Amino acid sequence: MVIADELDGAGQLVLGADFVRGEWTRVSDPTTDAWVAVDGAGEVVGYAQVTLEEADLARSWGVVHPGHRGRGIGSTLLNRIEERSIELAAAAGSFRFRHAINAGDEAAAAMLRSRGFRPVHHFWHMQIELIEPFQPGRMPDGIDIGGIEPERDLATIHALLDAAFVDDRSHHPAPFDRWVEEETSTPGYDPTLWLLARDAGVPVGVITASLAEDRGWVDYLAVSTSHRGRGIGPALLRRSFAMFANRGVRRMLVSVDAQNPTGATAVYERVGMRIVNAWDQWER
Repeated sequence: MVIADELDGAGQLVLGADFVRGEWTRVSDPTTDAWVAVDGAGEVVGYAQVTLEEADLARSWGVVHPGHRGRGIGSTLLNRIEERSIELAAAAGSFRFRHAINAGDEAAAAMLRSRGFRPVHHFWHMQIELIEPFQPGRMPDGIDIGGIEPERDLATIHALLDAAFVDDRSHHPAPFDRWVEEETSTPGYDPTLWLLARDAGVPVGVITASLAEDRGWVDYLAVSTSHRGRGIGPALLRRSFAMFANRGVRRMLVSVDAQNPTGATAVYERVGMRIVNAWDQWER
């Protein structure tokens, strides 16, 4: 169903089964926090889920099969999401509620607008096709890029990411223990695909990446503010692309906030990535 939705909207597969598996790791209890809609033959034609991401922030998304839209399925699923989110956030008193939809889905946008939501973030999925051998290019002067040792480096990576995204409205920092649990429990977790950039041995940049079916994903890219503008971000990306190409992966993707204050979109365009899909977050 997700594939059918993507083919209808983006014209190609972007997320797929591994995305759904990863999302399920975020659902505390799928028997109460996720729902399917089925037709008379028992086929799943709609899905929705909600998670309490912070004490005062509920986050949700849903999808309806393109062949079953306009029948009130999406509205019914959103009713379930709203009811459950209120229960989840009851202790907070007041809370924010965010819901993700495909950009350009006017019916979904109208439904959210009628319920008091407003668009707050616009995201792009960007992609590059990899041709082996992919050349990583030269490293910036004085910078070494290499793999990580999880037991030694995870705390440093967490600190780098928090510092780099401190001004990013779409980033919600998590305590180290929770962040480690979330990262290491996802189906695509593979620390051999993560890279650190070091200046005289001091970590100044990081890229975390994962493999989902036949596609590689840039999960996070961050460079310390003191070292931006030296080509470290593009160097990390090109080295990552080369690693994936050597494993036979033929395309890499990233989800990026179109309003990212660090100019991330330009960095991804600089290394040859292009926009292939778009989605929005709405908030109430």
